[in-house]
Amino acid sequence: MRRERLLFDGWIAGVGTTSGTRLVLGRWPRSPFGAFSDVMVQHPDGQRVLLAPSDRVAEFVASTYTFDRVTVAPVTVETAGPGTDWRVTAGTLDLRLTPGRRTSLGWLLRAVPPSLARSRRWALLADVPARLLPGVRTTGSAGAGRREWYGARDMHTLRSAHAVMDGRDLGGLAPLAPPVTFGFASAPRTPALVRVTTTVQLPVGGGGSPT
Repeated sequence: MRRERLLFDGWIAGVGTTSGTRLVLGRWPRSPFGAFSDVMVQHPDGQRVLLAPSDRVAEFVASTYTFDRVTVAPVTVETAGPGTDWRVTAGTLDLRLTPGRRTSLGWLLRAVPPSLARSRRWALLADVPARLLPGVRTTGSAGAGRREWYGARDMHTLRSAHAVMDGRDLGGLAPLAPPVTFGFASAPRTPALVRVTTTVQLPVGGGGSPT
């Protein structure tokens, strides 16, 4: 029996702050849930928080990754286009990001055909060099018996960031360190905006299909 595969196509931004709080933003223009964005937050004490825009998205993401607290609230990402600032609001979080130049790796990733980027074989191959970066993986086990893999297709630096959450200033841009622990993989230590296709393979019998 062929296992169902759910594809999420969009961008992931991994950001550290000078307060020690780390944030991972997912912006998904195309997904089984329609267009949505979500934010994963890990505080210096290790507490992991999911900010999701709906109960449906929250249920799926929280069963795929691990969190200590889940908050359902509107999540919006405003940007005027490529190279312009991103303003993210999610519940009590206000995050501003300034993308920078395309990295050398980003130029190489743009040459990868979309069909290849979605392939698990490609993810397994890419996982070998990815392991040279602390916490970074491209394939692994997720919650509820799921498998997951990432196919990166572009990468930009982040020139600046600033975040406020629960009325507290989290500070400016810093390395994403230590790695976040929501799942089997972390975003890179150097803050980056990555174009990515994420595939979640459900176990036989479903296990959380959006249908």
